[in-house]
Amino acid sequence: MKFDETIRKFGFNENEEDNCIYAKFKNGKFIFLIMYVNDILLASSNVNLLLKTKKFLFSKFDMKNLGETSFVLEIEIHRDRRNGVLALSQKAYLEKILKKYGMHKSKPTPAPIVNGDSFGKHQCPKNKYELEQMKAVPYASAVGSLQYAQVCTRPDLSFVTGVLGRYQSNPGIEHWKMVKKVLRYVRGTTGLMLTYRKS
Repeated sequence: MKFDETIRKFGFNENEEDNCIYAKFKNGKFIFLIMYVNDILLASSNVNLLLKTKKFLFSKFDMKNLGETSFVLEIEIHRDRRNGVLALSQKAYLEKILKKYGMHKSKPTPAPIVNGDSFGKHQCPKNKYELEQMKAVPYASAVGSLQYAQVCTRPDLSFVTGVLGRYQSNPGIEHWKMVKKVLRYVRGTTGLMLTYRKS
């Protein structure tokens, strides 16, 4: 509450959708302040506005400047200032989930889903044996892991994670095979980055 009150006095407004994000707009310039537990990220269109904000924060709170951000919330940040490129990668995170689900040595597949792949409720468990078989399968966890990557840096997984998400309450073995196919696709594409260019 103290932080919120202090930062508002400096001209920041809280984002209504996510109250860990603050923004300040002044004379066509902007700065965003993102809080995560006890860490703060700053992103600005103007170096002077960034420096003034840092100075203000240091005058009000006991803080440490850890320098330019290169890794946050499982996302690696790559910059090429000379060419005006910013790229976001989750390579380390994806390698970690591949290992977690035993797919780190699997043979990559070129696409997560192809024309002709068909999924539906008819593939959900129909008897006690099938239900028991799926109890040990970490379906929801694996789909959730893929969805996190899709939201942050991998929009190429959007369609397939949407399909897989439909069966989270009662997945069948065919649905699990599809998760494994998506993980095999990820295995071959861990180096893909979401890339923004200055233009």
